Amino acid sequence: MARSYTLKKRAEQQAETRNRIVEAAVDLHSTLGPARTTFSMVAEKAGVQRHTLYAHFPDELALAMACSGHVYMLDPLPDAAAWSGITGTSERLGAGLTAVYGWYGRHASLMTCLVRDVEHHATTREVVSLRVAPVVVGWHEVLGANLDAKQRAMLQLALSFHTWRTLVQEAGLKEAAAVNAMVQAIEAVQET
Repeated sequence: MARSYTLKKRAEQQAETRNRIVEAAVDLHSTLGPARTTFSMVAEKAGVQRHTLYAHFPDELALAMACSGHVYMLDPLPDAAAWSGITGTSERLGAGLTAVYGWYGRHASLMTCLVRDVEHHATTREVVSLRVAPVVVGWHEVLGANLDAKQRAMLQLALSFHTWRTLVQEAGLKEAAAVNAMVQAIEAVQET
């Protein structure tokens, strides 16, 4: 009986260590960015040796995937399926942009780092393409239904983190006002 208890205890300790490593990496990714975060920094912040970190995460991609999974487990990216049943275009756009802008607001620091790093850091680009891109495609499909080409272009602008940051962080709009402005902009532009 003692052996099974020991194995269970060890498994719990390993899970705790793994979680500590992931949380340390998420914190560093949110402040420094994935491209500037080293394994040494993560190990130090998590209070583990580098060999322990490598035992849990053999490479940067494995750690980055665990980090994104952790973030999305705690606060998933908005799911476009929630808006697909909304028939009115304004209402559907408003619901979708409200959810997306709320998520951006809760993760502004992390998103700022990711948007910067995705341009030049292969691992960040790969994680974004695997974890984020399929969700964003869903946003465009659902929110872009019944929009013409110019309106879909405006939707692309509206869904951009850069747009949220410009409207909310730089211009000082409340998220609801930013959503309303973008819904109006999308609806105002039409094919000629």
